[in-house]
Amino acid sequence: MAWFIKSSMSFIAGTGLGVYIAQNYNVPNVKKLASMAVSVASHLEQAYRKPKPESNNKDDDVQDS
Repeated sequence: MAWFIKSSMSFIAGTGLGVYIAQNYNVPNVKKLASMAVSVASHLEQAYRKPKPESNNKDDDVQDS
């Protein structure tokens, strides 16, 4: 039972500290930052993606006579 009280006190102290920091400091919105990072990464991936190789299909090489 002592371990439960010890871990509960740690959780309560961490929660209290988190509330204090959120109210008194300008904490960035992590969800917004993460979505912006994913958006930028997606844009960079599309901008610097290697071009697809051309198919070596014989049907494509046939010319109409």
